[in-house]
Amino acid sequence: MIFKNHPWHPSDQPAVLSKKDKKSLRKNKTKEFLKLFLTNIFLFPYLFFKFLFKNNNSKSNIQHSKLFYGICVNLDKGDKQVMLIEELGVKSLQIRFYLCEMENIDKYVKFAQSFGNDKEILICVVQSREHIENKELLKKDINIVFEKFSEVSNEFMIGNAINRIKWGFASVDEYLDFYKTIQKVRDKSFKNIKLVGSSVIDFEFHFTIRTLFNSYKIHFDKVASLLYVDRRGGPKNTQYGIFDLKNKIEFLDTIVKTSFKCEDEIYITEVNWPLKNRAPYSPTSEAECVNIDDYTLFMEEYFSIAKDSKKIKKVFWHQLIAAGYGLVDNRDGVLVKMPQFYKMLEMVKSAD
Repeated sequence: MIFKNHPWHPSDQPAVLSKKDKKSLRKNKTKEFLKLFLTNIFLFPYLFFKFLFKNNNSKSNIQHSKLFYGICVNLDKGDKQVMLIEELGVKSLQIRFYLCEMENIDKYVKFAQSFGNDKEILICVVQSREHIENKELLKKDINIVFEKFSEVSNEFMIGNAINRIKWGFASVDEYLDFYKTIQKVRDKSFKNIKLVGSSVIDFEFHFTIRTLFNSYKIHFDKVASLLYVDRRGGPKNTQYGIFDLKNKIEFLDTIVKTSFKCEDEIYITEVNWPLKNRAPYSPTSEAECVNIDDYTLFMEEYFSIAKDSKKIKKVFWHQLIAAGYGLVDNRDGVLVKMPQFYKMLEMVKSAD
């Protein structure tokens, strides 16, 4: 678990921490929050105006293929995912490995290998509070992780939803220090490995700015964003008047291209919509949930907008099997392919 003895929500994420626990974790973090504030006071206006006045018609040299369409798969959802992935024709996969499950690492490696040699797999290294606090443990275990997964992948996303305290990090600086420790291990012993970050969730680009503009000796080989837009309805709806999905991508691209801390290749590593009448498996309240028809439409629009932007290398849909937000419903132990499953199949097939 991210925190020892802390409950896990049925929607495949940590349960919300109590106010007492949050306060305890954030104790003595005033200086770090001040850094976040000061970084954005100076940089946010500059980056925003740069976004407003740049030529949004400028395109990157990204050539999209079937690899653009990614899916998140989980060990605990079983081996039937292999068959479903083959049916979909998806070639890009993301697999979470939890540092708190080091004793089960061989099971994760075997699971990753089961999808065959024709897949590009992004291993998401999910933090635990113990590894955040104990650098020596982190160095020891990340050596094992890199070694064990070396024949499966050379791409590792470091951290997940780093701006949500329930996922373990109490400040951005904790994440940057965590990443720096891992990068040192990579630089010393695993030079062929690509490190992906900073894994900020939602349209909270002030956190992204802090992770990409700092004095830490770190570098992101690719930039990861968990760019959800579900709380605004469809991806064409706006936030703060102008930020629909297209403009959120353009703003993110501006931030990335301005930073010296990263390459300018962007992965959207997590996105979905919560489904109506699926409590407790939906990750949000019923007010934000959508029906299956809207889900399918929004998914198609999201991929289309991201692809047309020419700024996003891959989009990973979260996830294949999940009753509250996935492509396949697994309630009562029965796998039911929903309409969005077939829409994904259609999109992937059209990329041939």
